[in-house]
Amino acid sequence: MIEFHHVTRSYSQKVAVSDLCLTVPPGEIFALLGPNGAGKTTAIKMLVGLLHPDSGSIRVCGYDLATDLRRASRCLGYIPDEPFLYDKLSGREFLEFAAEMRGLDRRTVESCIARESEHFDMKDYLDDLIETYSHGMKQRLVFASAMLHQPPVLVIDEPMVGLDPRCMRMVKDLLHAQAAHGLSVFMSTHILAVAEEIADRVCILHQGRTQYLGSVDHAQKDSHPQTSLESLFLHLTNGDNGRPLLILPQKPETIE
Repeated sequence: MIEFHHVTRSYSQKVAVSDLCLTVPPGEIFALLGPNGAGKTTAIKMLVGLLHPDSGSIRVCGYDLATDLRRASRCLGYIPDEPFLYDKLSGREFLEFAAEMRGLDRRTVESCIARESEHFDMKDYLDDLIETYSHGMKQRLVFASAMLHQPPVLVIDEPMVGLDPRCMRMVKDLLHAQAAHGLSVFMSTHILAVAEEIADRVCILHQGRTQYLGSVDHAQKDSHPQTSLESLFLHLTNGDNGRPLLILPQKPETIE
């Protein structure tokens, strides 16, 4: 569903992402990790079409973002780390706006909103103004808006920001349930415990370069005597000059 093929992106003389290669098949929860400035946000912005790579290619559901951005975008749900909301709209009005932007049939919008408000436990707040929402409620609204069109790929930058433990559990359970039905989840997070708990595979970036790609279990069992993702992360991101220290092969799934 997602493919980065030798993707590089620079800002002036600084290389933000260097020769990134990875695939995320249907039904996988994939976590992109790294310290501040590692290139995570740049990778996500390229994936959703907000930035263009200097070289390499990115495909979503078989569509090349460089040549078929519109079709690729229809396959994506995107939750940025700092989403923008219209405070003077109600939650329902915002979701109706998001549905219209996605080109959803007017006859199905109401049922789509009902479905997602049920998933994110928002039914009692839908007709309140967004300016009255807590940060966690706003985050739930953004999740709901990203899932209205039931995209096959969900891209999330820091998914648990501002969520209380109950909401975090709700989001984790929803991601697992949706992945079981074929949703590909591509997320970045600073909360390593979240990635360790829910991700099938992780990619650790340091200074724009891939330090590790694979499952935590694989690293612990076959390649490194670390006891946690945190230990592995700290070891790899203290490497010399960002050189790869440990890279495991990806799953053999092909992108359709």
